[in-house]
Amino acid sequence: MATAISASGSAIGFGTDQLRVQQAKRNADQAEAAARALRRAATSAQQAADSAQEDARSLQVRSNQAQVDAGQARQQVTSLQSVRTVQQGFETVRSQIAEGLKSLDAPAPSVNAEGQTTGTLVNVTA
Repeated sequence: MATAISASGSAIGFGTDQLRVQQAKRNADQAEAAARALRRAATSAQQAADSAQEDARSLQVRSNQAQVDAGQARQQVTSLQSVRTVQQGFETVRSQIAEGLKSLDAPAPSVNAEGQTTGTLVNVTA
């Protein structure tokens, strides 16, 4: 009888051990699945970070180019202002020359034998 009880106790212990092994296998499988999911998430996050870093580099290059363009635009504005100042100076000189030429176009008055100036408008309504 003691042998029968001992055998049934061993069977229960063996069954319990099998349950523990199965539970440990399930736990290991779940841990491996979680590790794979975390590895995929880490890979995805790394790819997103790499993409964001590339975007940041691209934006930096575009920002630098925009800064260069702004500097060139400022130089062009300064050049245009200088050209406008020179053009205004030319206009002033041209006006002065035109005024000087007007006096050359008018006939010079001359004095006739009677002492009268000719070549000028004389009021004849007296």
